[in-house]
Amino acid sequence: MRCAEVVSVAAVAVLAAAGAGLAASPQVAGLAALAAAAAGAGMAWFTRNRVRSWSYHERDEDLLVARGVMIRRLSVVPYGRMQFVDVTAGPVDRLFRLATVRLHTAAAASDARIPGLEREEAARLRDRLAALGEAKAAGL
Repeated sequence: MRCAEVVSVAAVAVLAAAGAGLAASPQVAGLAALAAAAAGAGMAWFTRNRVRSWSYHERDEDLLVARGVMIRRLSVVPYGRMQFVDVTAGPVDRLFRLATVRLHTAAAASDARIPGLEREEAARLRDRLAALGEAKAAGL
């Protein structure tokens, strides 16, 4: 989804740069289009890596959520500490049938979320985490 957005913006930038450059000269148009294409390719590469950097792993006692391209961040959320699990999907997410699972705990700084899941997977994960949270919280 994000890659499609970046590619479309890069294509518009290349066309705009070529059009603006044609007003000056054909050489300037070529250089402007080349620079815009290189910038678009760089943005597409970074976006692809950013999307691939999100991962999660369900363990017996907790959920691991890892993210970050340059600075990796690992969040460990114990099932017994989860208060509720929220699934959200904005208009663009709904267009691509995606959703974000957000985990809420008693900690104010809890930022565990898993974006870009397919709707069915998000619903399955929400149900599983809610069930595990109830089971683990009952033992406290």
